Amino acid sequence: MRAFTVLGGLLLLAVVTSVAFAQGNPLNDLFAIGQGSGDSPTAATIQKPPDPSYAPTPPPSSCVPGSRPEPGVDGRVPADSIGKGLNCNIGLVGHQGTEGGFKTFRYVDPAGHVCAFYDTTLLFPTNFANPGGGSHGIAVLDMTDPAHPKQTATLDTVAMESPHESLNLNERRGLLAAVNGNPATYPGFVSIYDVSQDCRHPVLDADGPYARFGHESGFSSDGKTFYATSTALQAITAIDVTDPKDPHAIWQGNVYSHGMSLSDDGNRAYIADPKGNMLILDTSQIQARKPHPTVREVSRITWDKASIPQNAIPFTENGHPYVLEFDEYTQQTLNPSGDPDQVGAARIIDIADETHPVVISNIRLAIDNPAEHKAAKGDPGTTDPAQGYAAHYCNIPTRVNPKVVACSFIASGLRVFDISDLLHPKEIAYYVAASKKDTQNGYDGSNFAMSMPAFAPGRQIWYTDGPSGFYVLQVDKSVWPTGATPKKACTAKSRARHLRVRKHKVKRVRVTLTKSGRRVRGAVVRVRGAGLKRKAKTNRRGQVVFRLKARRSGRVTVSSPGCGRKLRVRTLH
Repeated sequence: MRAFTVLGGLLLLAVVTSVAFAQGNPLNDLFAIGQGSGDSPTAATIQKPPDPSYAPTPPPSSCVPGSRPEPGVDGRVPADSIGKGLNCNIGLVGHQGTEGGFKTFRYVDPAGHVCAFYDTTLLFPTNFANPGGGSHGIAVLDMTDPAHPKQTATLDTVAMESPHESLNLNERRGLLAAVNGNPATYPGFVSIYDVSQDCRHPVLDADGPYARFGHESGFSSDGKTFYATSTALQAITAIDVTDPKDPHAIWQGNVYSHGMSLSDDGNRAYIADPKGNMLILDTSQIQARKPHPTVREVSRITWDKASIPQNAIPFTENGHPYVLEFDEYTQQTLNPSGDPDQVGAARIIDIADETHPVVISNIRLAIDNPAEHKAAKGDPGTTDPAQGYAAHYCNIPTRVNPKVVACSFIASGLRVFDISDLLHPKEIAYYVAASKKDTQNGYDGSNFAMSMPAFAPGRQIWYTDGPSGFYVLQVDKSVWPTGATPKKACTAKSRARHLRVRKHKVKRVRVTLTKSGRRVRGAVVRVRGAGLKRKAKTNRRGQVVFRLKARRSGRVTVSSPGCGRKLRVRTLH
């Protein structure tokens, strides 16, 4: 019953959204579409510098014991491998759910709760109809034990039921947002959730028609601007979410954009133009909240084997700026005259001179090259032009000196690459989930790995596969590059406590240390100030007792290093 209710609501949106909600904010006026409103920057000339080699990225040189290596060409999954699955140098830690979508995120809230968020919908409402399980909305998981993910909530606003590729997380502010979308776009209903209080139970901050259309999105690093992009139309909406309970559109752009990522300062957008190029857009006036902001196209770049650019992520290596860009599908998917054997993959682009970007290396599987792809005709993963062996989403664990790239290569599953040498990437691991025939893969039985992966401590990678749900994987340490695990700043530093002491007076205090509601034993607690300097470890009850005799009157500070811990200090008489 719920499926019909939500579906009916989605169908009605196109009719009633602008009438019911857009009054009072001209930027939200859906009836203005096609009337020339919005910012139309002068298009930059599309540059095409010489491409680097399109030779396949070297596959793993060997697989650790217990692996199930692919039988032939790297990336190819023939029919007899589908039900068993394939893996090399990576193993299963945990699994949850029966369907997966386009985005996977990991988040640690200030209290120390570890959560995962993922969308369950490749194409609404087929997820409802899956006879093997059925799912809807955004799944919220408690990841305290990655081997046993526990679903604690389902986000089911209209935008979260059909977010398509737009689910986005701003870690700095703990905001989870999405805009209603599908392959042809929907009216731009946006939902924003606060996950910072307790990520296991997000709280809805806002839900309304704040954008024109939806499909993909971008989020500024400061968490104050959410961009809704529509892909099939020249329509980007910048939404001010400084107050997430009162979002409002501040810019409408007549620019094609599939996925987009923002620079750390918010002044540049790196846009995957679905028409076959990457755009660098100056968004500084939006970021600075200039009245009536405009944007400027800085540059555009294309490459020989461009299919449908999906997204682009900026990063630096020793301070030098680059972009990781990745394409989806084939050149024929949207163009009947295109080459069905020119398959989308990934590349690294040097943007030190942002007016003249240059592709410096490619990340592609052997099956993505024309001869090998043509020879694979008849494989279950080659029958659907909106699936196949192409890349779809990639991710990096950090934007500063990343050493690893993880990509969902659709029918080829999850692939992991070492980019320690940016000019010579190499594949180090892969995981093709054992699959089955169902509605999500059109009953061809192949993987439908479309999800942007997320990285977790302990060499873990989280992602989803359309027909089989959410996976926690662990890369073998023998292939994990040195320095690939970033030291991430704590977002929930333990708050110190203070108390007053008097000179030469004895005071006994009991300190109780907890994290996520559980007592922490064996942790160091420090007391400093008023001539005192003590430290001790908590006992099995998470407690330690100090006998303090101060050298002078004043304030002492009680602290414990770590992340997400809570201190309770009580004076004993």
